[in-house]
Amino acid sequence: MGFPGTWMTETESVVYRVVPKCACSTIGQIMYYSDHGDFFDGDIHDAKNGLHKWALDDSQPLISANVQAHKSYAFTCVRNPYTRILSSFFDKICGIQRNGKRYRGNLVPLLIQKYGIEVGGDDGKQDFDQIKSFRRFLLFARDTIRWRRPMDPDIHWSAMSGHVSTYIVNGGTYDKILWTEKFNEGMADVLGAIETPHAVDLDAIPRFNESEGHGPKRAHPVEDYFDDMSMHLVYEIFKRDFDVFKYDFENPGNKMPIGEIDLEEVHKKLGD
Repeated sequence: MGFPGTWMTETESVVYRVVPKCACSTIGQIMYYSDHGDFFDGDIHDAKNGLHKWALDDSQPLISANVQAHKSYAFTCVRNPYTRILSSFFDKICGIQRNGKRYRGNLVPLLIQKYGIEVGGDDGKQDFDQIKSFRRFLLFARDTIRWRRPMDPDIHWSAMSGHVSTYIVNGGTYDKILWTEKFNEGMADVLGAIETPHAVDLDAIPRFNESEGHGPKRAHPVEDYFDDMSMHLVYEIFKRDFDVFKYDFENPGNKMPIGEIDLEEVHKKLGD
């Protein structure tokens, strides 16, 4: 199976396992900058050179050799499951993507028809009942993850532990898992542990939020979207994420982690 979703600098200074909706655009640009001294012009997900990616055939043997021998410092980044699934809804379901179209073509019409979801009209700009539609989207997300219908789960709302685990199962070892909510602190640890051709000033790095502006703005506090039933659904989908990445399931309004990530526990629980 190899190492899907894995990126590595060309100098092999660092290896990163991408987890969608967890600062991956910013991290990719930091990696690119650390090698080249400037940022990739465009969305880093579109870059075909300047960064090794598992999706590029020529990069695969280099990534495999590095990861299996644990030659470089390796890390990933996670995010509170409540805010991550909310972000996925507003970006991927309600938003118009950078190609000017809806995400995954017929996905949104299917959701409107089968789950009664509203998305703010053709342009995603009109008012609609965000809470009601989000809770219906949660049912859909659960159906895709639990029963793989009406389609396979999407990478943007499938559990982070699933993304993180493929790297371990196939022979990789993490040196650091950082939280999106404490991004500068965690990224400083990564940069402090590696040698790069170009120094990175984290305070000066812009946030490359490629989903920003795709969809409607969130109209309510995070906790308003999650009643008892939707919290139950979130726990059903993301139980391991809360457990191993130390997030607060009991309080959707608390986006901050409530404990330290135990790398040994992560490798043991997600390496089976």
